[in-house]
Amino acid sequence: MERLQKTIAKAGICSRRKAEELIAQGKVKVNGEIVTEMGIKVSGNDVIEVNGNLVEFQEKEYYVLNKPKSCICSNNDEKGRTAAIQYIDTKARIFTVGRLDYDTSGVLLCTNDGAFCNEMIHPKYHLPKIYKVNLQGILTEDDIKKLKKGIIFEKEKYSYAKVKNLTVDFVRNRCQFELTIYEGKNHQVKNMMKALGYEVRRLHRIQFGNIRVDDMAFGQYRRLKPYEVKELKRMAQEGRKQ
Repeated sequence: MERLQKTIAKAGICSRRKAEELIAQGKVKVNGEIVTEMGIKVSGNDVIEVNGNLVEFQEKEYYVLNKPKSCICSNNDEKGRTAAIQYIDTKARIFTVGRLDYDTSGVLLCTNDGAFCNEMIHPKYHLPKIYKVNLQGILTEDDIKKLKKGIIFEKEKYSYAKVKNLTVDFVRNRCQFELTIYEGKNHQVKNMMKALGYEVRRLHRIQFGNIRVDDMAFGQYRRLKPYEVKELKRMAQEGRKQ
């Protein structure tokens, strides 16, 4: 027996958090009855429906995509823009693990395992994510110290970050560096730079946990190896202890 929202997430319908929203909205049925209680537990013998569709368990799939710019991380878009999951050839109901902005490229994990997704993106797990940042303006030593301590922007608090491999172009008043963060809040890197008074020109995620895409073209993907998935989960649990 396990909680309903966890069962829905494990089936690859959506993340656990989204499953909780659907339950609260009365869009989930168990054995023909609408359920809105979060604590209810179900077993493999129960019949579960989400939005009128029967929940069918499927084999778990894990991918990494080198996301190009000009595509979205939502599965549906009223504007008809390309979705990141469209690059991946699978019949499984996959979704992205967290999000990258429309104009941000790089490492993007995709899966049909909602429990795995939740573990990768929940703030309490502190998985490292490394970005290559191309900035209009030049970071100062004081800026770097502020990033190491954590930054507040428009009442949102962002945890500590690390700066590495800073290169400076004084002529064009630009710099480039690697920024490691341990959260996954919306527009986090851009907002952190705004808080310091800078504009991000280009943003590319080069690493998520232990996964990189150095040898992959934009739009190219591959399945994660079992040991890579295992290592991601280990890193998440280690990060939880911090």
